[in-house]
Amino acid sequence: MGTDQHSPASARAARIEEMRRAERARARRNRVLVIAASVVAVAGLVVGGVALVHSQSDSDQSDSDSGKDTAADAKGGSGHFTTGKDGVRTWSGKLSRTHVSTKVTYPMHPPVGGNHNPVWLNCNGNVYQEPVRDENAVHALEHGAVWVTYTEKAKKADVDALAAKVKRTPYSLMSPYADQDAPLILSAWGHQVSVKSASDPEVDKFFAAYVQGEQTPEPGAPCTGGVMK
Repeated sequence: MGTDQHSPASARAARIEEMRRAERARARRNRVLVIAASVVAVAGLVVGGVALVHSQSDSDQSDSDSGKDTAADAKGGSGHFTTGKDGVRTWSGKLSRTHVSTKVTYPMHPPVGGNHNPVWLNCNGNVYQEPVRDENAVHALEHGAVWVTYTEKAKKADVDALAAKVKRTPYSLMSPYADQDAPLILSAWGHQVSVKSASDPEVDKFFAAYVQGEQTPEPGAPCTGGVMK
C-alpha cells in the first residue's frame, strides 16, 4: 500500500523541507550581504585612510603652503641679497610660504618671496595701472611668474615697451611700485634685477631664466582665476 501524501506525516515532512529551502535561501542572501558589507567597509577604510593622509599632509604643509595667522606669519622671511656678476640679486635666506590673510612685512621691496595671501594675483600677461598688494603678487611669484615693477622716474617709452612684453608673456605681470630703489625692477621667486631700460639685454635673459624657471616653488600652478587688483 502506498504512502498517503495527505497524511499528517507527509504534510510535516513537506513543511520541514520547505523550511530548509527557505533557510538555505536566507543563508545565501546573508552571505551576499556580508560580502557586500565587507567591500563597502574596505572601501570606507581606503577612503578614510586617504582622507587622513591628505589631512595629515595638509597639516604638515602648514609651514610651507598654508597655516594659521600668527605673529610669525607676518614676517616675510630673513636673509639678504647676494649679487651675481650679471647683476641678478639672489636672496640668501629662508623664504617662508605660509598662507596668511594679514599684511606681511617683507624685508625687500618689491618682495621676492615669503608668506603670502592664499589667493594669487592674476599673472597671465596682466598689466596693472595701479599698485597691487604685495601678498597677492608674491603668490604669483610662487607660481613661477616674473613681476615687472616701475616708479614714476621710469621713462614712459620703457614702461610701454615692458608692458607690451608682459602682455605677450604668460606667467608675467606688471604694476607701478613706489617703494623700490630703481626705476625699473624685475622680480621672480628669490631673484631680482634692476634694468636700465626696456632694451637692456638683462630683460630678455631674466624672462628666459625665471618665467616658470627652476626657482619656481609650484611649477605649473595657474596664473588665472586669482585676483585682479
